[in-house]
Amino acid sequence: MAERTRDRTLRSLPTARVRHGRQRRAAWWSTALKVVGATMAVVLVSGASVAAIALNNLTSNIDVAQLTDADGNVREIPQVGEWEGGFNVLIVGVDNAEGQTVGESRDTTLNDVNMLVHVAEDQQSAVAVSIPRDLVIRHPGCPQEDGSISSPLSAQPLNVAYGQGGLNCVVLTVEALTGLDIPYAAQISFDGVAMMSTAVGGVDVCITEPIRDRDADLYLETAGTHTVEGYQALAFLRTRYGVGDGSDLSRISSQQVYLSSLMRKVQNEGVLADPTAVYGIATVATQAMKLSPSLSSVDTMVSMALALRNIPTENITFVQYPATTGLGGVYTNKAAPLEDLADQLFQRIANDESFVLAADATGNGSTLDPNAPVAPPTETPVETPAATDPAAPVDPAAPVDPSAAPTESAAPEAPVLDGVLGQTADQYTCSVAN
Repeated sequence: MAERTRDRTLRSLPTARVRHGRQRRAAWWSTALKVVGATMAVVLVSGASVAAIALNNLTSNIDVAQLTDADGNVREIPQVGEWEGGFNVLIVGVDNAEGQTVGESRDTTLNDVNMLVHVAEDQQSAVAVSIPRDLVIRHPGCPQEDGSISSPLSAQPLNVAYGQGGLNCVVLTVEALTGLDIPYAAQISFDGVAMMSTAVGGVDVCITEPIRDRDADLYLETAGTHTVEGYQALAFLRTRYGVGDGSDLSRISSQQVYLSSLMRKVQNEGVLADPTAVYGIATVATQAMKLSPSLSSVDTMVSMALALRNIPTENITFVQYPATTGLGGVYTNKAAPLEDLADQLFQRIANDESFVLAADATGNGSTLDPNAPVAPPTETPVETPAATDPAAPVDPAAPVDPSAAPTESAAPEAPVLDGVLGQTADQYTCSVAN
């Protein structure tokens, strides 16, 4: 039984293996995207009069952040009806958003969480790549409000990108890092993350030992499963020194415990079938998120939702950008990219080529849950006569039927990207307390 801790500060809310087909080039929080789009879709189909009122209220809340190319030219993104093919979208969590009630108090705003979501061309799988905020990389110049371009930066952590040009600059920096086109982007505040967790009714998270992290204001006093919501959920996602080795990489693997659980809940527990919950989630999303113009269209969000809703959890993979810690120089107390491994990962993502993770790939901030539900055994197939069994031994002296259809060869096994850390959404995992 999960230990539930209610967050009373948010009760004013409305109650409410990796496979790919090739992505067309033209054409947080990964679950944030799915929740925003899918909830919009449910609102639309829940009743004409309700939908009309809801959409009028929701769309009036949307805050838009314009995306440009590196020269400052506004991107032209086609709007579509029924979504065709794959897409890339960047979800950015900022730590000092205007008007938020919790977080950092300083003049600058940092892109604290950076998650690139890639949906395959065949819409049967998705990969969400968490890029460490402490990853030291090269930054491109970014367009400024006065029309100028900022100077490129060398050997700076990813989280300074927002201060160089807002959400648009984070997109340009991640594009330069990964080699992928990112036409869609959204940012969410700390308050938004807290409110979203309450709107879905809390999220179950498992921990190996008690966590007491004063810096994150997180106190979970017993090992096992807890239902976190509101600002306690935000504290769980922010805790760094309470899990693993205290690094940003450990925090990412701990965050994936939350994200995979949230994804299972949204897909499997009927959250999107509850109109009250749907409207609450959609309201939070539009109030607490800033969207690129390419995402601010209701048609686009609904189309994405329709593309996303049927992806099974075993085909949704959360991975960390390949990186390491413990180096000196510009990487002191930061993360250094493992470029060769990252190139392998993003080449396969760009080409929609399959890959799998190693059995022990969760990272040092999480581990497989020993008490995870056990899948029921599969039924034993009924044996067929040897004469019709395609797996039966073949007599080389037997005559060949020229009209017989050729036997399909088995698809090649996907390679294991050894060293890439992460998990699939159907895996039950626990955060490793330190």
